[in-house]
Amino acid sequence: MNKHKIIIILKILIGAPLLIFALGYITMHLWNWLVPTLFNGPVLNLWQTFGIVLLSKILFGGFKGKGGCCCGSNPSQAWKEHMKAKWDNLSTEERSSLKSKFFNKCNFNGEESSDATK
Repeated sequence: MNKHKIIIILKILIGAPLLIFALGYITMHLWNWLVPTLFNGPVLNLWQTFGIVLLSKILFGGFKGKGGCCCGSNPSQAWKEHMKAKWDNLSTEERSSLKSKFFNKCNFNGEESSDATK
């Protein structure tokens, strides 16, 4: 291994734990400053804070990484592509029928629809 790679590995080995400790410490102090005063909640120590951060990451953030999805694709983009393919396969009559149904159901023309009067 060359010297540059060793330096990068040392920076990661030293920097990652320091970053985790700093974020936990900041979170602990914010929690202990706000929660007991505002909500009569408990005061946390550092290990409890790491647990809260890990639990919130699991519940709200997940471990997806930069891809946004565990499978590597954007599900909303896949849905859009699927619907576009379905729309492209429709005939002109089917498209106009769907458009008229949509506009009548959503009441874009400002008139009361027949479904609402029933």
